[in-house]
Amino acid sequence: QVQLVESGGGLVQAGDSLRLSCAASGRTFSSYVMGWFRQAPGKDREFVARISWSGISTYYADSVKGRFTISRDNAKNTVYLQMNSLKPEDTAVYYCAAGVVGGTSPPQYRYWGQGTQVTVSS
Repeated sequence: QVQLVESGGGLVQAGDSLRLSCAASGRTFSSYVMGWFRQAPGKDREFVARISWSGISTYYADSVKGRFTISRDNAKNTVYLQMNSLKPEDTAVYYCAAGVVGGTSPPQYRYWGQGTQVTVSS
């Protein structure tokens, strides 16, 4: 069992940066692929980024590539999402998720956090 708690969301202006954190409970955190997803009002939950259990392999959605960076600290049971050059279209609730397979689809992740709101004003 893994419990995930996101933090770091907020209201920022276009061009600003935010860093989201996701703290995980459980001793098996380092064995999971971790992902970040987001969901805007009226839209499906969409993939943002994922990171392998070791932290060596990362993958990003085209919409955030070059602006967002995912990282993890297995000693702290925490995964991060550094978001730079934020745009109004990045506005959404951001969720972290843990999975064994950990691809780009939500069903591939078993555990989910409650989400943190990110709002980017123009």
